[in-house]
Amino acid sequence: MKVLLTAPYENDKALKELEGLFDEIVYRSWKPHGRAYNPSELDALIKETGAEALISEHDEITGEVLRANPDLQFVGICRGTPSNIDLAVATELGIPVFNTPARNAQAVAEMFIANVITLMRNTVPAINWLEGKNWGEGAHTSYLEFKGNELAGKKVGMVGFGAVGQHIARMLVNFPCEIYYFDPYYTDENSDFKKVELDELFSVCDVVGIHLPVTNETKGMIDMRYLSLMKQDAIFVNTARATVVNREDLLDIIENGKIRGAVLDVFYNEPPDEIDYKMILNKNVVATPHIAGATHEVEDHHAFIMNNNLREFFHNGNKSIKQLVNKAVLDKTTIG
Repeated sequence: MKVLLTAPYENDKALKELEGLFDEIVYRSWKPHGRAYNPSELDALIKETGAEALISEHDEITGEVLRANPDLQFVGICRGTPSNIDLAVATELGIPVFNTPARNAQAVAEMFIANVITLMRNTVPAINWLEGKNWGEGAHTSYLEFKGNELAGKKVGMVGFGAVGQHIARMLVNFPCEIYYFDPYYTDENSDFKKVELDELFSVCDVVGIHLPVTNETKGMIDMRYLSLMKQDAIFVNTARATVVNREDLLDIIENGKIRGAVLDVFYNEPPDEIDYKMILNKNVVATPHIAGATHEVEDHHAFIMNNNLREFFHNGNKSIKQLVNKAVLDKTTIG
């Protein structure tokens, strides 16, 4: 089988593993291209290379692309959620789709914790103060002005308890923190984590993290009904998807000081529009440009996870790949 590989596979060991699974790998990473392949470019590339299968990361795999290439034996998506492919059409055509759950869980968890601490410890204004040469003769000026809080001992709530939320929770119990989560599709037997309804989570937690994909169920789900329940010294964190939150409501509680602040890595518009920038530039917001999952190690993770998925599938004797109908990615196991 000839496989077109447009996802980054810069780990030599992972690439050699993949080459050992198939007859031929045609490696055309999107990175030298400068952006993901659009539908017409991807369709042309599949036809040019004579690929019988595709492993992608960000390319736009629309229904039109799939219908133009109905004989694809499988599509691999090197992402936690295969949101860049038309799953309904892939299923209709009997093209199995593999994804890479938890590929960026460690990266997002580390940044989640780092930026919450950055906000709680007033790190950014302290750096700006120091670089502004504001340190006068008073040796304790900065000590008094920028005294913050510790994350240890705080209640942290996860809205959506999938791979990322669980990873953060496991790291935070060692601070220690008390972990709450809301996820109607998941129950954890670990007594360290408390499953609660959204009203309770937003009411009691000192830090509220959003870990939801965009679905019909979740779009705009977090609005003033829940945001207004937050404590005035609480911190709101979104490293998942911006559109699961009503941004006008979020902007309202930030600008009016109804919460301590927010940590934001995702926005309604990327690049941001005027409303997004009102949040980004607020002094009580730590904002980053959608980089929570951007580490070199994430690419290694997705390569090895994809290889393992494909090896397991073939090892289990599924010679007729077309028989698989995307059950794993269509089943609801969590909303996080």
